[in-house]
Amino acid sequence: MSETVERHEFGAEVGRLLDLVVHALYSEREIFLRELVANAADAVDRRRFEALSDASLMLPGDASLRVVPDKEGRRLTISDTGIGMSKADLAQHLGTIARSGTLAFAKSLSESQAADKPSLIGQFGVGFYSAFMVADRVEVTSRRAGSEEAWLWASDGRGEYTLAPAERAEAGTDIVLHMKEDATEFLEPFRLQSIIRKWADHITIPITVARDGTDEPANEGTALWRKPKSEITPERYTEFYRHLGHVFDEPWATLHWRAEGQIDFTALLFIPGMKPFQAVEGERDSKVRLHVRRMFITDEAELLPPWLRFVHGVVDTEDLPLNVSREMLQATPVLARIRRAVTNRVISELKTRAKDAGEYTKFYENFGPVLKEGVWEDAEHRKDLAGLLRFKSSAVEGWTTLADYVARMKEGQEAIYYLAGDDAAALANSPQLEGFRAKGVEVLLMAENIDAFWPERLDSFEDKKLRSITQGSIDLSKVAGDAAELAEAADMSRLLPLVKDALGEDVSEVRATDRLVDSAVVLAAPEYGPDLQMQRLLKRAGRAAGAGAPILEINPRHPLIRKLAEKAAGEADLKEEAGLLLDLARLQDGDVPRDPVGFAKRVAAALAL
Repeated sequence: MSETVERHEFGAEVGRLLDLVVHALYSEREIFLRELVANAADAVDRRRFEALSDASLMLPGDASLRVVPDKEGRRLTISDTGIGMSKADLAQHLGTIARSGTLAFAKSLSESQAADKPSLIGQFGVGFYSAFMVADRVEVTSRRAGSEEAWLWASDGRGEYTLAPAERAEAGTDIVLHMKEDATEFLEPFRLQSIIRKWADHITIPITVARDGTDEPANEGTALWRKPKSEITPERYTEFYRHLGHVFDEPWATLHWRAEGQIDFTALLFIPGMKPFQAVEGERDSKVRLHVRRMFITDEAELLPPWLRFVHGVVDTEDLPLNVSREMLQATPVLARIRRAVTNRVISELKTRAKDAGEYTKFYENFGPVLKEGVWEDAEHRKDLAGLLRFKSSAVEGWTTLADYVARMKEGQEAIYYLAGDDAAALANSPQLEGFRAKGVEVLLMAENIDAFWPERLDSFEDKKLRSITQGSIDLSKVAGDAAELAEAADMSRLLPLVKDALGEDVSEVRATDRLVDSAVVLAAPEYGPDLQMQRLLKRAGRAAGAGAPILEINPRHPLIRKLAEKAAGEADLKEEAGLLLDLARLQDGDVPRDPVGFAKRVAAALAL
């Protein structure tokens, strides 16, 4: 036998290329099994296709891929009943690194008029060599369909390979990996099954893993997304959704479609029916799975923007070019078009379902804050997303939209007013609203952290500016409506400078206001710069520098202020009272007094009078 063994050198700079494959091309060692299974699946599909014109190549009825671990012998065998390889094929396709038989065959198919072309996974000729990440020697025994000869290709990946006659009872290929000492985990049946379920669960050819003398199924074998919608029951969709996302609820929406035209792809996406246990505010990357010809490639292709990261599902394409690693996707125009198409389809679905207010509320209460991130960061979809937002309001029960708000605006009202804070219930009782309620002006109540950011980016809706009621001085005199009957205003000429002097740099300004009715004081932010909620967030993040001191607004008609104005006119020292006014205003806005202990003492002393 040794006399018939032929030794050959690889047809490439094998040392450099194999080192690239083993140490740089793939980030996970388990990828070797995906690559070998993909090659085997291609071989079976290729034989099935060629059998259409040559009946002698017909696949056996039990065609499958077998994975057989041998822990004692430290060997792993992957067997298929595919097209197989001749001696010339072995030398050409395994003896020349980066020359892909699949790619050459796919090129020949491009001129074929056959309707039932196989869907081939391989595009580059290096996937096979990933076997050397886990094996120090690889043997390939193959028999070409239609031939009686079998050949053995063998190599340790160090510069040469051998070819020798062999025996195989039927057409197909056996790949035997002599595993490295540190790769014995890949001889555990459970580990092999989990890898196949992760990477090749939906290859249509049955894959089995030998365990205790029995071949156990390792893949589902049904690409649900490739089936017509008419053949899939709601129960089957739900089952797949739960399998895919490892969840137990039912999907709120199921999107299943095939895109044809400039790009061809199939998508099956799910919008969850409940918020996941792991907060969507944490991990921001979309995890929609990218498949190419049913083979899972990655869930890190960012097929949807971060603000749609709650969407689960699969996108499967025939058109996407891959680089040699399969893991690091090229930034191709095709991928960009798929992303755009999938994103637009999800937005369209949300718009349609938003017409049913009751159903849409279920979704919005789970994922509304995430959509607001899109308004902040995505200029292309900002206007569409603005129409999908919902808000609590000072004027109506339940949720409302920006469009509904605009429709209810008072005559003379120039802006969409909002109040941002940490708690919706507290916002509804905020003294910031008093003047607006008195004039019948509606204010949107926003209680998510993101609400301090996105209105600035949206800027306006239907030509109406969005404006925080805590920022600057708002003039409501143009708004139609009967003014409330208020007490006579006190003379503030002496009180205002006294309070400002007492508070010093704790406030940027002290001024009288007519936007308060029942409260004595309120805080405001300067006209330019962050509003009060943004200032609080910056302070919590340790970035309060530059935010500027707040403005203290005083109600000249309030009994307390009238009394203080009288004391000020009498040259009284109002330092303690000024401090109390500022601390009261801070408390009303959900903040804490500057000196909680001192504040408590001053309140106790005031109560004792």
